[in-house]
Amino acid sequence: MTSTANWTLDEAERYLLGLELFGMRFGLDRMRRLMTTLDQPERRFDSIHVVGTNGKSSTVRMTAAILQRHGLRAGAYLSPHLVSFTERMRVDDVDTDAVAFAKAVQRAAHAAALVDRSQREDDRVTQFEALTAAAFSELAARKIDVAVIEAGLGGRYDATNVLPSTVQVLTNVGLEHTRWLGPTVRDIAREKLAVVRDGGTLVVGADLHPDAFDEAQQAADRHGAKLIVAPAEPGVEVAAPGTFQRRNFALARAAADAYLAAEGRALDLDAVRSAAGAVMVPGRMQVAGHEPLTVLDGAHNPAGIEAIAESLPQLTAGRRLVAVVSVLDDKDAAAMLRALLPHCEHVVFTRNHSPRALPPATLASLASQLDGPPSELETDPRRALARARELAGAGGVVLATGSIYLVADLLRPAGQRNASIL
Repeated sequence: MTSTANWTLDEAERYLLGLELFGMRFGLDRMRRLMTTLDQPERRFDSIHVVGTNGKSSTVRMTAAILQRHGLRAGAYLSPHLVSFTERMRVDDVDTDAVAFAKAVQRAAHAAALVDRSQREDDRVTQFEALTAAAFSELAARKIDVAVIEAGLGGRYDATNVLPSTVQVLTNVGLEHTRWLGPTVRDIAREKLAVVRDGGTLVVGADLHPDAFDEAQQAADRHGAKLIVAPAEPGVEVAAPGTFQRRNFALARAAADAYLAAEGRALDLDAVRSAAGAVMVPGRMQVAGHEPLTVLDGAHNPAGIEAIAESLPQLTAGRRLVAVVSVLDDKDAAAMLRALLPHCEHVVFTRNHSPRALPPATLASLASQLDGPPSELETDPRRALARARELAGAGGVVLATGSIYLVADLLRPAGQRNASIL
């Protein structure tokens, strides 16, 4: 890929997939150098920075949709994607087209090559850094007014933390990625809240853990930031299914309100209603079939599964529920199964494409220890879904969950290989 000709989408995705070799590396030095090389694109638009354990992608989509309906040119940066990397960069509720995405990645790749030359041989630009640089470059090129940006992991050393954001949003905090972020909710909250800026506005979710809320108050005080607690209910009807999406929309509404207030503008209720009635989040309670009703949800930790469980009575309405489950090896699979299994009459355990996916037999063993319902093993996700639909029958319900990678496997066209494992 040394040609000066414009890259195709396939070339851009192959470049990004090639960077998986370097894995994840924390620290902001490479990212700051990328931004300097690209002429500081992150400073050419206003930004709202979203961190948290669950609900980030939904909150980002919803906040951007509200702002767009206030006449602003609104961008969004999300992770991970389901089918194509292009899903990660959005402007005015539309994914970036293949040509623009490829050009953005090519710009970032050129900048990354320059940065790599100035670094130690073992200190290379990572996939997420290149993607983030490409996204900021593209959002700036599209001359947006404001971008809503989802952090990848944590906050303090996440590549997105080069943003001079106006508003920072903390969705919630759970015990996840403890190897990198710390062993307690307080430790993890502190890492995420490192994105708070001097004089900014910090918006937090209504159901924040007490230790995380205490850290939020301290962060706001330390930075002279205004602290806003979002209401539990959004005050409007929300089209996205799931009780948890009502909470996410309430948080998005509060975040949009905070940004508009900083601009001297008031929130327009008609615009809020329009966004609430339109935004659907791919991979979250996504209906993928009928007879039986087939739903895909990328919940990947205990809190996410508990949020689904809260909405299951509405989903099943007393019908037979069969689950398809795959979980990564760094998740609390036992806690996830403990929350899900009581609602299921049968489970098909499978394995998604990530090398970190737990073997189906391991999940079945955990389920047996929890006195779960009858289960089967099917290593191929598509065959697992087909078997679950057979078990549920036309009048039943099938839920595929446990990992965003499982949802991606089920949505991606058969044979497509350009899937990131990060």
